[in-house]
Amino acid sequence: MRKDAVQNRERLLQAARQLFADRGLDVPLEEIARAAEVSIGTLYNRFPARDALVEAAFADRAATVTGLAEEALAMANAWEGFVGFLTGVCELQAADLGYNDLAARMAAVGEDRGYGLMREILERAQRSGELRADVTLADMAFVVWGVAATVRATRKVAPGVWRRHLALALDGLRATAAQPLPAPPMSTAQARTAMREC
Repeated sequence: MRKDAVQNRERLLQAARQLFADRGLDVPLEEIARAAEVSIGTLYNRFPARDALVEAAFADRAATVTGLAEEALAMANAWEGFVGFLTGVCELQAADLGYNDLAARMAAVGEDRGYGLMREILERAQRSGELRADVTLADMAFVVWGVAATVRATRKVAPGVWRRHLALALDGLRATAAQPLPAPPMSTAQARTAMREC
């Protein structure tokens, strides 16, 4: 790319990151172009679809989540690794409304490396006997969705209350607290459908 094209792309990404962080993923693309001081045509030349802009804007977050997962798997205590990973992801959600929206949309339905690492974290905690054996990755979507909703609803009045929400959810995920569940888990296909309808 020419130097000016590279600069335009970087301005668009900076504007998108800031507006997504402040207001979530539904910010109009025209506002992002205006904040970057480029035309909407320039935005579409660099990012032909909103998804392409979102993916580029949050590429660093994907790398951060992978790092959190690797740290969790390196911890000696599998339960502490599980809790540390979820807490780290939720801290990212709380700090950035755009990532909060993205995490809620992507929870437990990906097929990428991060999904595989999350499965490994979950199964390792189950093998340790500390995470209830009947929890699935699709169930984890409820934790992420729940924290996402809490972050969005309380960020201006009680910004740290998501930690209480997460702690309550984690207590319910402990094997020692397990009671028979009243319904089967969602399949991956059901989770995808549910997210599309959110």
